[in-house]
Amino acid sequence: MTPASGGPVVLLIGPPGSGKTTVGELVAKALEVPFVDTDQVIEAEQGRRIAEIFVEDGEPHFRELEAEAVARATTWDGVVAVGGGAPMTESTAALLESLPVVFLDVTIADAAVRVGFSTARPLLAVNPRATWTRLMAERRPTYERLATWVVDTEGRVAEDVAAEVVAKVNHE
Repeated sequence: MTPASGGPVVLLIGPPGSGKTTVGELVAKALEVPFVDTDQVIEAEQGRRIAEIFVEDGEPHFRELEAEAVARATTWDGVVAVGGGAPMTESTAALLESLPVVFLDVTIADAAVRVGFSTARPLLAVNPRATWTRLMAERRPTYERLATWVVDTEGRVAEDVAAEVVAKVNHE
């Protein structure tokens, strides 16, 4: 993705399993703009998976990398999927406040089906359901505060969610 003067068309935030990547790709395709996932950017730049970064360098180091990736992404044109914990960093939240943000809201039942709470998600490695519930309780107020729009994903297929995001972005 290359920098552009206009900035992102929309940024997607939400917890693990909300569909940020899947929905983001569909939204970008529908709007005919590029798509970027900040987690994928970090993995490509670091040459290792996020779980490895957590284990080898710790969460604080990962959060620094994440804040830098999101800051760069806010200068890019297109659709951006932002890592689930990124909005919890003050500098990242400050950047997102003035941008078009969609919070993809999801229930734990749908999130569990979508991500399976695997070890690829380091914060969910131990007691994933309880951890997801706690993280969501902590993060929800921030997600809601930063959201220009909230889209409920419960029981919906990605295509329907993406269509709603596109409609909101296009002010339909």
